Amino acid sequence: MPEHPVCQGALCPKGNAALEIVYHADRLRYPMKRENDSWKRITWDEATRLVAAGFKQVYDTHGADVMAFLTSAKCTNEENYLFQKLARLIGTNNIDHCARL
Repeated sequence: MPEHPVCQGALCPKGNAALEIVYHADRLRYPMKRENDSWKRITWDEATRLVAAGFKQVYDTHGADVMAFLTSAKCTNEENYLFQKLARLIGTNNIDHCARL
């Protein structure tokens, strides 16, 4: 809508750069795990189990208040919403967004 008073027909910077981010040659497309001094491709199931085990170990040892989550402006509003829901599910209120920094 070229006549729109706010955007005057332009996309927001995030929307305008979305395809560059999605199709960038350096974008990871599968999980990686460091082994010694190199990286090894792993399955999504293995990556999910590793992350869950790490969260559980920290939670069991120190509790939820030692965990903190930092979201990104590169994510959609929906992705940031889900990230904060994950933080709340774990039991922490320690969540922030990079745009505030």
